[in-house]
Amino acid sequence: MIIRYALGLAAMILALGATAEPTAEQRTAIEDRIKPIGEVCLQGDSECGGAAVAASSGPRSGEDVYNSACMACHGTGAGGAPVLGDVAAWADRIAKGNDALYASGINGVPGTGMIAKGGCMNCSDEEINAAVDYMVAGSQ
Repeated sequence: MIIRYALGLAAMILALGATAEPTAEQRTAIEDRIKPIGEVCLQGDSECGGAAVAASSGPRSGEDVYNSACMACHGTGAGGAPVLGDVAAWADRIAKGNDALYASGINGVPGTGMIAKGGCMNCSDEEINAAVDYMVAGSQ
């Protein structure tokens, strides 16, 4: 029984001795293995390693806006949206004039599935108008 306790004590001493501080090289290797893959920087945060660079090269074309924001509904008819190219579905809307269509695109249409800017909140009013023009041109 005493031998068991002695062997257990010896094992604990050896285990505690094995937990010595890592060397600087080992510490660097450990930090490299567990460092985050990336970082999130919020606009205006000066602690993130530099200013954010805007990727915009000017306003998007109507077709680009349509393909990124409008096609989901106006390509399928989801939520009752008039499908691009469906002349009959667009006829009454086009007859109201561009100003009415622009207002619908920018502000949405209450009581329908058309939400403001079609959900493209990073689109400018001019880009929404260009998308409206694209859909009108393709639906006459």
